[in-house]
Amino acid sequence: MFLLEPVGLGRAENDVYLALLDAHRATVDELAARVGGSGPAVLATLARLSATGLVNRVGPAEYMAVSPEVSVAALVRRRKSDLARLQERIDDLARLRPRGPADGGGCVELLDGDDAVLTGISRLQFAAKSEVLVVDAPPYLGGACSPNIAELAQLASGIRYRVVYAPEALATAEDADHMRRCAEAGEQARVLADGAMKMAIADRSMAILPCSYSHPDPSRRWLVRPSALLDAVVACFESQWARAVPISAPAAEVSDRDRELLALLSSGMKDRTIARAMGITDRTVGRRVTELMRLLGAETRFQAGVLAARRGWL
Repeated sequence: MFLLEPVGLGRAENDVYLALLDAHRATVDELAARVGGSGPAVLATLARLSATGLVNRVGPAEYMAVSPEVSVAALVRRRKSDLARLQERIDDLARLRPRGPADGGGCVELLDGDDAVLTGISRLQFAAKSEVLVVDAPPYLGGACSPNIAELAQLASGIRYRVVYAPEALATAEDADHMRRCAEAGEQARVLADGAMKMAIADRSMAILPCSYSHPDPSRRWLVRPSALLDAVVACFESQWARAVPISAPAAEVSDRDRELLALLSSGMKDRTIARAMGITDRTVGRRVTELMRLLGAETRFQAGVLAARRGWL
């Protein structure tokens, strides 16, 4: 992404504006030399920048960039206002459009065909306001797993992801590398060795899952809306999440002292007792327990002990 892309301007406008900002003042020919373009093309770009308030003409053939604190901030406000009006228009059109039985009239909608499935998955992810839950497992469109590029953008915007991976989802080096990138960006990742049931859930208010788990067809999925069925789908995800093994830092990063702390924690000792036994402070125990729980992907101290034992840390 370049500086002016979020406000709807292109690469040419971005490059000319930054060049002019650097030069403070410049002629068309000077700017053309800086950006490697032709004079007429730069002149046309300057006209578009002038129309948006980013550039002022200060002489017969000289231009000056308006301070970004003023001009770009104004564009951002205008862009937000335009997007808000667009959303209102979409909402108005949605209310006017006739609704069929498969268009939200019930709790289940059939997504039939590759395009319908891909559109539904994109809609689910970008509709999420807080959390997306995913079980990444076969069947896959095209017969093979493909990276979920949208997830990185959603993670960057603050949407939480919890993902359970089936072994097939990490079958190639590219798959594993994408999983690591997502984990580094904030995804909570776990692996379930067998029995993974494919699904995706947004904010516990919408889910997409195969029409059948016994005879799965990747190009036919159910979209499930708030209902008892959706509650059951969420419960199914949580069951798989609880059985899955967290993908976290390698065991080599766990020191002998960490192993000792985990052993004492698993025995049911309180922080103060552990601190005395190890010759450290209560605060140090609490801080390191929190760090180890994060590494293990545990939500409780009891679960941390169970997961540590499963990973061979005890």
